[in-house]
Amino acid sequence: MMVAGIGSRKGVTARDVRAAIETALEAHGLAMTALSALATGEIKRDEQAIFLAGRDLDLPVLVISDDALQAVASGTISRSEASQARAGTPSVSEASALAAAGKDAKLLGARTVVGPVTCAIALGGGAA
Repeated sequence: MMVAGIGSRKGVTARDVRAAIETALEAHGLAMTALSALATGEIKRDEQAIFLAGRDLDLPVLVISDDALQAVASGTISRSEASQARAGTPSVSEASALAAAGKDAKLLGARTVVGPVTCAIALGGGAA
């Protein structure tokens, strides 16, 4: 399972979210068709642009609980003080991708930042 984890500032657009996903995939030489899902943290549950982007891309959006984000936080690469303070994890996008991708998931690299949106790609190593 390959998952794009999404973090954002408030009030982003679906276009912003898609741009971050496309840029992150391109950085890893991947096509959109490689993705199984989008994921974000509970703190972003009301950020409609993430769900609109999922609909536009025909991908499910998984909302990851704060506990699940914190459980994988040690596997994140990036460190954001704002993310740590608001969501309890150093990177919402990286932790969301890791948690959603399942057991033994690995990040393909640090999150990609495109304007107000971050995107991290994780590949699951086992069953989700």
